[in-house]
Amino acid sequence: MHAGSLLDTLRTLEAELHHPGVACTRERLDALLHPDFHEVGRSGRIYTRETVIEHLATRYAPSAVVASDHRVALLSEGCALLTFRSEDRAPDGTPRLAALRASVWLHTTLGWRLRYHQGTPESE
Repeated sequence: MHAGSLLDTLRTLEAELHHPGVACTRERLDALLHPDFHEVGRSGRIYTRETVIEHLATRYAPSAVVASDHRVALLSEGCALLTFRSEDRAPDGTPRLAALRASVWLHTTLGWRLRYHQGTPESE
């Protein structure tokens, strides 16, 4: 897969997790998240696959997350690292809680699946 199309593909899949106006279904989250998925959040907390699915599947408000500066690196055949910057926005649109994020995506027989995600607070 060409790097540009891989970036577009992974950016689109990652955006589904940010709820661009619609909640992901449990079925879609089950397809997106690898069975061994876990996350280290911006707070430093560790989240399991089940915790993330429960949280995202029951969140119906549009996300205030704005993601930018996406980059992709192919780590090996079928394994890609997506890095980007995110900002949570206050109701008035004011940026807050900026983070640098990294997601490891694996290509499986079911397509690209998120294996690991980490958010790190951006320095001020």
